[in-house]
Amino acid sequence: MGSLQTIDFVVFMIYFVIVSSYGYWIYNKKKKATTDTKDFFLAEGSLTWWAIGASLIASNISAEQFIGMSGEGFFLGIAISAYEWIAALGLVIIAIWFIPIYLKNKIFTMPQFLTTRYNDSVALIMAIFWLFLYIFVNLTSILYLGAVAINGLLGGDYLHLIMILLMLFAVIITLGGMKVIGYTDVIQVAVLIIGGLATTYMALTIVSDTFGSGGTALAGLADLMKQAPEHFHMILPKPAVTSATIDQPVNLEIQKYVVLPGIAMYFAGQWILNLNYWGCNQYITQRALGADLQTARTGILFAGFIKLLMPVIVMLPGIAAYVLFKNGHLPQLEGGSKDGAYSAILGFLPAGLKGLSIAALTAAIVASLAGKANSISTIFTLDIFKKYISKDADEKKLVWTGRLAIVASMFVALLFTWKDSLGIGGEGGFTFIQKYTGFISPGVFAMFILGMFWKRTTGTAALVGVVLGFLLAIFFNNYAVGIFGKETLLYTAYEYQKMEGGIVKTIVEIPFLINMGWSFVLTVGTMVLISLAGPKVNPKAFETDKSMLKLKPQTIVLIVATLMILAALYVRFW
Repeated sequence: MGSLQTIDFVVFMIYFVIVSSYGYWIYNKKKKATTDTKDFFLAEGSLTWWAIGASLIASNISAEQFIGMSGEGFFLGIAISAYEWIAALGLVIIAIWFIPIYLKNKIFTMPQFLTTRYNDSVALIMAIFWLFLYIFVNLTSILYLGAVAINGLLGGDYLHLIMILLMLFAVIITLGGMKVIGYTDVIQVAVLIIGGLATTYMALTIVSDTFGSGGTALAGLADLMKQAPEHFHMILPKPAVTSATIDQPVNLEIQKYVVLPGIAMYFAGQWILNLNYWGCNQYITQRALGADLQTARTGILFAGFIKLLMPVIVMLPGIAAYVLFKNGHLPQLEGGSKDGAYSAILGFLPAGLKGLSIAALTAAIVASLAGKANSISTIFTLDIFKKYISKDADEKKLVWTGRLAIVASMFVALLFTWKDSLGIGGEGGFTFIQKYTGFISPGVFAMFILGMFWKRTTGTAALVGVVLGFLLAIFFNNYAVGIFGKETLLYTAYEYQKMEGGIVKTIVEIPFLINMGWSFVLTVGTMVLISLAGPKVNPKAFETDKSMLKLKPQTIVLIVATLMILAALYVRFW
């Protein structure tokens, strides 16, 4: 369980040199990126399908998955895989129906979508919303969780130094533009998957050795299912009661159900989170917006295929940590955060493999930081600076503005993570991101989905929708129980106790995925009513091209394979 050895540093440095050298080579190969905005922000449509798919995964899989989802694996079990597996289905929907609309109407940024479809006011409000979300929720949580994990492996004395180094590495990659990010992401994903699978393999063999079942990974998986059968159900059962104290076993069941409310979440926020994240999110869609339809579609489906594999890498080590902890082998997790589960498992790894695992973790963190920073830069430069501050700025000035935005956003994120000002550690990293993203997801998704597929939706409806969605999310999360009580036709609120800082706290809350569902439904209903007062076809409605919905045979094969694997997983672990 000791600190790193020389071989670990050697393995890590090899990873660092390869990524840096390849990024520098790509940058030099395309010097135009220094002066051309389309190249800098969108890679000029030159990313291949495998680069798009790899970049989507590299940007998505970060500390929130490795640390946060592994922590939820420790706490909840396989049910947390819904976020990954429903994402695969969400990517199929986006590849078939969303991407053709974006490409047909030459959409390059999400605020541009809103300007084209609605008006400048909606676009400006959302540009500011997205910038705040990306900087204060995403950048901060990725930086904090990643630094905490790596710091734990180095002995616990280097938290701030690690934060600075992660930030600098990400800034260097991001300053090269989208092309450098896209192609270095291919290496990052390879390292992420190889290192992640190696960690999972070792975690399972350690479990198998501990229980004397043969020392193989498959035997270790069987041990996990035997030792923690409750951790291998996708649908959590509804607790028998809605209120419990800390000394009652049902108290833990309630805490789990609040995070993942059983079958109900599949009719509520789970879809909104996934479709909004993958289909209406600058940070993600940016990878595909510069490509042609078939390349974009194949890249997105390739990413969906990889998503099916992700729980093996990011969730199983958490269950392994839980089983080992339950049997007295990880005392450092006693009373600590579930977000320490992944680091605890890494502590078991032999020299060399530990270095590879840290490289995988670093790859995930840096790729995600770089992707987020590039999107912050794109939205600020193209949708705020160019439109409202410096309308006559030339290409070179816009690129340099984008670079300054990257450095500034990273610096702000560093300030807020320095002492965990936002309380990311207390909430649990994965839940922190999902919960606070959920405040704007209902309104944003309502505005996008109606804007794409209902020609009657008006700009006024969109403006009301984005504000109403946000207000409803705050209302359901913070005020609904106090006004309407714990039990209504729309929701059930749960009361439980948890220990925080040595003090027992009583918490009453509605599952946030249910809150999101109702916020979305009520927002859509309001937007429809407002739009009915307008023309039957809004003059700003998008052009559609039915021929773009036709799928090539290889695309159909990818979709069917994804759906069959997904069905098999749910049948097995229901």
